[in-house]
Amino acid sequence: MADGQTIKDEGDDTQWNGVEDTVEDPEELKVIFQALDSFSQYAKTSHLNCTHLRRRAFYAMPQAQWQMLAKPPFSYLETLDRTDAAIDSNASLARAIVQYGLESLGVSNPSTGGAEENQMMIPKEWIGVAKPRTNYCLSLLVFVDADQVALDDTDKARSTIRQFYRDWSAEGAAERNVCNDRVFRALDAEKVRQPDRTEPWKVLVPGAGLGRLVFDLCHKGYLSEGNEISYHSLLASSYILNHAKEAGQHTIHPWIHTFSNHRNREQQFQSYKIPDIQPQQTLAQAEGIGAMQMCAADFLCLYGDAEHENAYDAVAAIFFLDTAPNLIRYLDVIRHCLKPGGILIHVGPLLWHWENNIASNNGYDGEDDDSSGRGIAEPGSFEFTADEVVALVKEMGFTIDKYEDNIRAPYVQDEQSMLQTVYSAMHFVARKV
Repeated sequence: MADGQTIKDEGDDTQWNGVEDTVEDPEELKVIFQALDSFSQYAKTSHLNCTHLRRRAFYAMPQAQWQMLAKPPFSYLETLDRTDAAIDSNASLARAIVQYGLESLGVSNPSTGGAEENQMMIPKEWIGVAKPRTNYCLSLLVFVDADQVALDDTDKARSTIRQFYRDWSAEGAAERNVCNDRVFRALDAEKVRQPDRTEPWKVLVPGAGLGRLVFDLCHKGYLSEGNEISYHSLLASSYILNHAKEAGQHTIHPWIHTFSNHRNREQQFQSYKIPDIQPQQTLAQAEGIGAMQMCAADFLCLYGDAEHENAYDAVAAIFFLDTAPNLIRYLDVIRHCLKPGGILIHVGPLLWHWENNIASNNGYDGEDDDSSGRGIAEPGSFEFTADEVVALVKEMGFTIDKYEDNIRAPYVQDEQSMLQTVYSAMHFVARKV
């Protein structure tokens, strides 16, 4: 994976250097184009799954039935037309992400003619590399974020567009602040502990997603560094932070991909403006901002090296620890990169991402302990309960300064839906000893 790149400091008007800028690894380039192609395919696959197949099923009913449903108060065909329009609105954001990604990669093949005059096009050899899932139930996918289950590329593109609701809409602030405010309070408490400190505070955010927490930390004066392994998230965050021209530039409809559990159609078609702020203007108008940096890499491989030893005052792990197949390795690397007395701030549930994909030992017999170079692909996995996580954190060289449980933590949740999937999250602040 690419090394880290500086994103923002007080003398730079770029928020988030494109992770695409310095790609040399052919395999990494393939992954990037798979992500770009999946955003490019968003409109086609969404129209197919959300409306085309439903129109076919609609007309397969007896004529008297579909004629009844075509009229008010149902007007089902109008509902499908509205769905297509909402998909097109989402697709505008998806295309913008693709365009910015291609520009960052230095692709120079603008299209000629048609509605997409002068638009950058994905090179022919990469068209279609993102394969859509077939025969799946969208209703099961839309209530979890892209990192929570093993999704195909096109599923991840769809989920990333929905993720903008949480990270970059005004209405999503209530969701994200459940977690982010606890990070800010923990860091404020650290400042109280060291009132005479003058050097800047460095905060690492693994699993940074669309980058809102990293941005907000920079806005508050911290040297914030995000780490993300998903190129869907990296491309999307790079676009919104670097290229969004104004607040409310895009309109998204996050609830249109399923037709289940809606109380009325207006709820299904609820729209939101993103971003809620213009990132560059917001930082330009602020005083005492910090700096931002983003690293596209496997967390274990990058932050376990000598360069990152004792480097950070805090690690803000939001909905992150349960992405570990082996939490011991995560905690080992977190402790390694924290300064003495530094803190791990955790907020999230324990939806162990690898539970249904338990890795074999791949020929590894456990006798050779030097498998650290594989990162998250290292053999071995285990799922802990909440009390076991706390016990393990203590075992790994931390003390628990604060613990909080039963925190209501929705994640890209439609509050009007008849199905509410809300985590009862845990929060702790653990100090390296």
